[in-house]
Amino acid sequence: MSEAAPGRMAAEAFIAWAMERPEGERYELADGAVIAMAPERIEHTEAKGLVFLRLFRAIEAAGLPCRAYTDGVTVRVDEHTVYQPDVTVRCGPALPPGTVFMTDPLILVEVLSPSTRGVDVGLKLSDYFRIPSLRHYLIVRADKRVVVHHRRDEAGAIMTRILGDAPLRLDPPGIVLEGLFA
Repeated sequence: MSEAAPGRMAAEAFIAWAMERPEGERYELADGAVIAMAPERIEHTEAKGLVFLRLFRAIEAAGLPCRAYTDGVTVRVDEHTVYQPDVTVRCGPALPPGTVFMTDPLILVEVLSPSTRGVDVGLKLSDYFRIPSLRHYLIVRADKRVVVHHRRDEAGAIMTRILGDAPLRLDPPGIVLEGLFA
């Protein structure tokens, strides 16, 4: 049996602590508070895998210097907030081997589940857009075949669109996701 999660932590201490946890245990840090992540339902895993695959293929087809990552890649929002999105896209030079977190994602994706719905549409929405590089935050509701696309424009305004299975253009980096739920 693993030990209980510690009290409030800073991001660096949290990352070091989380790296020492047994395989399969996952945590996030929200404003210094450690939050255990529940095991995922199969439909959640399938949805995030499909989103990752669509993003990976679109990036590859466009020949962009970007990479798509599945969960496990940690995004550091600030000194007290660290999340593990379901899918992350980052553009630019490859991160060095051994990198544990990034601070400059371009696209973040969360697939809604009953245990995370409130956090994903509220707290994470506001926290993620504190990351200067972030341009797109996709909230996927696989059970309803809906994507809520929050996009920050060049002036910093955030616009929201609700899409079904229509093509989704993400610019930057200049990719189109076709048939996300197909």
